Amino acid sequence: MCGIAGKLAFDPGATIAPGLIRRMTAAIRHRGPDDEGVWVDGSVGLGNRRLAIIDLSPRARQPMTNEDGTLHVTFNGEIYNFQALRPALERGGHTFRSEGDTETILHLYEEEGINCLRHLRGMFAFGLWDARRRTLLLARDRLGKKPLFYHHGPDGLVFASEPKAILQDPTVPAEPDVDALHHFLTYGYVPNPRSAFLGIRKLPPAHYALVRDGRVTVERYWSLAYSPKRTEPEPALAEELMSLLHEAVRLRLVSDVPIGVLLSGGLDSSAIVALMRQAIPGRVRTFSIGFDEPAYDELAHARRVARHFETEHRELVVKPDAVSLLPRLAWHFDEPFGDSSALPTFLICEMARESVTVALNGDGGDESFLGYDRYRAVVLGDWYDRIPAPVRGVALRAALALPHGTPKSRVYGIRRLAEALGLPPTPRYARWLTVFDDARKRTLYTADFGARVAGIDTLDVLADAFRASAGLTDLEAAAHADLQHYLPDDLLVKMDIASMAHSLEVRSPFLDHRVVEFAAALPANLKLRGLTQKYLLKRVMRDVLPRATLRRPKMGFGVPIDHWFRHELREVAHDLLLDARARQRGYFRPEEVARYLDEHARGEAHHHNRLWALLMLELWHRTFIDRPGADRPLDGM
Repeated sequence: MCGIAGKLAFDPGATIAPGLIRRMTAAIRHRGPDDEGVWVDGSVGLGNRRLAIIDLSPRARQPMTNEDGTLHVTFNGEIYNFQALRPALERGGHTFRSEGDTETILHLYEEEGINCLRHLRGMFAFGLWDARRRTLLLARDRLGKKPLFYHHGPDGLVFASEPKAILQDPTVPAEPDVDALHHFLTYGYVPNPRSAFLGIRKLPPAHYALVRDGRVTVERYWSLAYSPKRTEPEPALAEELMSLLHEAVRLRLVSDVPIGVLLSGGLDSSAIVALMRQAIPGRVRTFSIGFDEPAYDELAHARRVARHFETEHRELVVKPDAVSLLPRLAWHFDEPFGDSSALPTFLICEMARESVTVALNGDGGDESFLGYDRYRAVVLGDWYDRIPAPVRGVALRAALALPHGTPKSRVYGIRRLAEALGLPPTPRYARWLTVFDDARKRTLYTADFGARVAGIDTLDVLADAFRASAGLTDLEAAAHADLQHYLPDDLLVKMDIASMAHSLEVRSPFLDHRVVEFAAALPANLKLRGLTQKYLLKRVMRDVLPRATLRRPKMGFGVPIDHWFRHELREVAHDLLLDARARQRGYFRPEEVARYLDEHARGEAHHHNRLWALLMLELWHRTFIDRPGADRPLDGM
């Protein structure tokens, strides 16, 4: 696991300064505190910060070269099947100098060029310089576990694991992309391939970029197929799923450093604990996080699983004073990031790193096995559409007449469902995902900001993802859209940044692409049966996990910011969002921001997610735009 960076000047006679590459890698030292490597040859330079996981010796240092020095690679991630790939490459005459996985990429590329990507099973982002062809290959893993950003300027291309490294290059301006910010306010994240910085792009998951003669060509190398559907008997499919999960966990246990599990107490992370317990001798180390507010606290569920498997268990309770970490979060995330669960994720990774260097988690289970409540809402929406119109109207009015309730209450969920039922399937699903819808934006935006983003429909991102899943049911189209954006742009960003901020590597067995492919090919009723989520996954784990773990409703990794914005965060939010600096940006009408703050404080509405997004946007501005090239977090709020 590493942080990567590099630059290619388009003029072959140009010279890349080694000092620039060192500044870039220094900005992401947290991703790899164990070693630094810089390689420069005229117009191309590659840099690497190493977190030593496999082969801790100097032989595994990066950037790494092939036998004749014509290929050079800087690599971030893990190739889980490198041991299986290596014998064939050795029989083909390739010589390995290390025991790690990075060299496998070089030799596979020598054999197959870009097609080497289809053999790699893992999480990765890398830059590979081919001196013979004078070509730079950038590539990112299928599901988007590892990030890769780049800036394509008139004189060259700069790339890195994080934008803060790219901004060390004085030719790259630190300017906001207002169109991207418009998207952020819709989703709470900036959807790929945009970034929040003008001119900096994300390489999308399952894509590679070829940089040659000043041109950048981006292509997809893998797509998820939902058909043909598997038709074997249910017991056979259950057996195959269990085999795939065992293999996915076993492959992710290869490490020369200690490993643990981030345990929420939900089905997915609990299943990982169970499978890991079967795969290794000795006690499994588990780490859990909770809150004082009972509606958000899952520690009792995590303890149940820890006791059942006799793990070495550690816990942390997040207090409201943890919001003092927000400037650090803003710096580490590089972009405005509206998912408040980034805060507890950051803290659990910090706690885990005190004991282990690698942790497994349950990311990916919800998207593949239809575990989100909004997937049940899609089914309910389909049922609703088949009800005669007069009856629909009566039911909808009754639902909308319910009180607002608290964010974790059943009444709150029913109202959110009802508010979208009258819309077509794609806008309906968008309504359950968005932070600020168009109506709210019209009243929030200043006339100037509104004019700058006029004509940009941010829901086109979701609509395009739905269209790309042509032929699927609404339910599968929703899951496919989440795999294109919500998973890689929100959940995986959250875990990558929170973990690498503490030099912790996190591996996700449910995101093994063979597990994902298997799940996509399952009939939908083996994933969501009626309103029972993750049906087949629960079946294969029913003799392994505690019964209460299988039966508990999904809770989600929520944070009690609804409460915090009425108490501990109230004054901080007011000061940051309404001071002179925030007003001068010209994005929002101050009276509307004040209305959100006041209505929420009085309990008249639940604006917590919107206020969190506005807060993180302002902190991002202060960190990166007001302080170009920011090489450290803000001192405080």
